[in-house]
Amino acid sequence: MVKTAYTKDDIVSLAKKENVKFLRLMFTDLFGIIKNVEVPISQLDKLLENKLMFDGSSIDGFVRIEESDMYLYPDLSTWMIFPWEHEHGKIARIICEVYNADRTPFQGDPRNNLIRVLKEMNDLGFTEFNIGPEPEFFLFKLDPITGKPTTQLNDKGSYFDLAPVDLGENCRRDIVLELENMGFDVEASHHEVAPGQHEIDFKYADALQACDNIQTFKLVVKTVARKHGLHATFMPKPLNGINGSGMHINMSLFHKDGNAFFDEKDEMQLSESAYQFLGGLLQHARGYTAVTNPTVNSYKRLVPGFEAPVYVAWSGRNRSPLVRVPIARGLSTRLELRSVDATANPYLVIAAILEAGLDGLRNKVVPPASVDRNIYVMNRQERQDNQIGDLPSTLHNAIKALEKDDVMEKAMGPHLYPSFIEAKQLEWSAYRQEVSEWERDQYLELY
Repeated sequence: MVKTAYTKDDIVSLAKKENVKFLRLMFTDLFGIIKNVEVPISQLDKLLENKLMFDGSSIDGFVRIEESDMYLYPDLSTWMIFPWEHEHGKIARIICEVYNADRTPFQGDPRNNLIRVLKEMNDLGFTEFNIGPEPEFFLFKLDPITGKPTTQLNDKGSYFDLAPVDLGENCRRDIVLELENMGFDVEASHHEVAPGQHEIDFKYADALQACDNIQTFKLVVKTVARKHGLHATFMPKPLNGINGSGMHINMSLFHKDGNAFFDEKDEMQLSESAYQFLGGLLQHARGYTAVTNPTVNSYKRLVPGFEAPVYVAWSGRNRSPLVRVPIARGLSTRLELRSVDATANPYLVIAAILEAGLDGLRNKVVPPASVDRNIYVMNRQERQDNQIGDLPSTLHNAIKALEKDDVMEKAMGPHLYPSFIEAKQLEWSAYRQEVSEWERDQYLELY
């Protein structure tokens, strides 16, 4: 998506020209859920003057009732008119940053937090952190009577299948068309490995815009799917026995001379900065896993046998490690983190992995040797000999690892870090009290 430097006058003019009647003022809560305050177009001038307030006490992870009055500051570059019509006129969205009543940036706003970490990156001499996400999702049929999602998949397709096997093709095509209407540069669209599973890849962008794009992408996918009588879900593992959905994150760091990860003199054509950034990613992998994989269900995907990473290692050749170095070089030199899933809050994810990488640069962390064989077939001793650790196996273990990582505390800041840990501890506590059908099948008669 091309970032446009809109002025206030541009936005007023476009709203009038396109008959915009409503504004969706969008922001993201602690859990990565899109929130919005919808106001009539008559409030546009007030918004553009940073005078529009809302009640922050009703948003997860924000503030208490006695601190509820907060401002929404619009990022003018995110102005977008939705392509779908409304009977009363068009709807435009603009992504906002949340400010306190005293006009200071709210530390509990994940977008503000990422802006803070990006400033740290700039202070170290880097100009951009480019992100290319690869989000996957499932399409389930909606119940024709209740309109609720079912667990019936809409096809039996597999990797790169076509219609009639891939019955989601028309839906996926319409999603792509809507995204392109909204300015996305879609690079690929295809059926994934599991039945009913799809992937749409769009062009990389700088970190902040990439996170905005991920949030917009999720909204479009769900909206278009519903028009096809389908429910789109980014839940990592909705069904047993098939591959789960991830959101691989491709990343590259830039400075004034170009891609900071590229060095044509190195055997792998990777720079010292690339190795050190990689070292930081691996060193803090257990610490940021609760952020990149934030739900109980995330860990049903992170198991051997379903192409998802389980072990902390890297490689330029095989796809079993946590971090892969794709073959492209020059300006396209990048690292690919393969553990992330799309239930994660993108602003928190990018802040966490950037802070991990910057810590690697500051401390000149040397990564272990690359692992160019299939880790899944190694035994425990072989993994130990190759310095290959494990990712946390449950949300509970991931939270404990997050609590031990000072760099992740720095990445999330004094408001988000404790709020996130407390919320995820409550989620785990609620989950561990539930008795599943699996347990009844295993134990009810046996004991």
